[in-house]
Amino acid sequence: MTFLPKPKLHHPSLPSNSLGFTRRDYEGTVSTLCAGCGHDSISAAIVHACFELELPPHRIAKLSGIGCSSKTPTYFLGASHGFNSVHGRMPSVLTGANLANRDLIYLGVSGDGDSASIGLGQFAHAMRRGVNMVYIVENNGVYGLTKGQFSATAGRGAKNKRGVANNDEAIDLVSMAIQLGASFVARSFSGDKAQLVPLIKAALEHKGAAFIDCISPCVTFNNHNGSTKSFDYVREHNEAVNYLDIISEREEITVNYEPGTVEVVQQHDGTYLRLRKMAGDYNLQSRAEALNFIQHHESNGEIVTGLLYLNPDADELHDDLKTPAIPLNAFNTAELCPGSSALERLNASLR
Repeated sequence: MTFLPKPKLHHPSLPSNSLGFTRRDYEGTVSTLCAGCGHDSISAAIVHACFELELPPHRIAKLSGIGCSSKTPTYFLGASHGFNSVHGRMPSVLTGANLANRDLIYLGVSGDGDSASIGLGQFAHAMRRGVNMVYIVENNGVYGLTKGQFSATAGRGAKNKRGVANNDEAIDLVSMAIQLGASFVARSFSGDKAQLVPLIKAALEHKGAAFIDCISPCVTFNNHNGSTKSFDYVREHNEAVNYLDIISEREEITVNYEPGTVEVVQQHDGTYLRLRKMAGDYNLQSRAEALNFIQHHESNGEIVTGLLYLNPDADELHDDLKTPAIPLNAFNTAELCPGSSALERLNASLR
């Protein structure tokens, strides 16, 4: 397949961030996905978020597996590190890269087939180990590359384009992520840029395993009456739990709101996440309340979106393994191979 590069010409009036980059500098090649695909909207949201956070593209590592969603890293962050792994194995490759170089920002992009079917075990262990990453699933409920069969996230009773109903229960990756120990869990919709961009920005600033399930309708195979992942269905059944914005530590923080209207959560790295609460006394730091809230609205046919769970004090994999602050790939041979006496002391400590 041939990927067409985008023109390098930049209009002189394009706004730039403090690094001197415009949004064009965070883009990739021209997309080869179907016109109107929700995945392209997610790519645009990632570009938007990275530009506004003023992240140096060379400090980002993007990884993916197999599927329409896993093609999308080609379409954003063209100047970043990238690795396209085998089907369902993105989390393992990302974990290894993260352990070797903790100084990079890790962004894993996957799909409902890649993560909820062949890669379900990989997804589970990345979440429970607290790998410091942003894990985005572009969820359309079908296998788009193989002509629209139901995926494991397709709703029970949903119908395909031929009118055949799905008889299997759906896997809810959001509930699984909360149960498995992810410390930032959200759901959004590819057609809701106002919600999705702040969620991605907050996830990129979060320390720990950040998971975003993004419903992204397949315009070719799953955007019809009877689908529970179509544009119309999600818009009609969307229940937003909060209004979100991200406050960066690079600017002075001033908060002056009426009591009870805003919850401000300080992140481990000193940044703040501002949440304008829209669902009464919803407590986003309680796993039990989050799971009950999701299940309650699912029983009413509603899709809950927004930031659903957050643990601002979570550890990540490097904390648990007590790895050094210096990336492992920066050590020299003498440091990596300290000699037989050091090995003998290590073996003696394990006896």
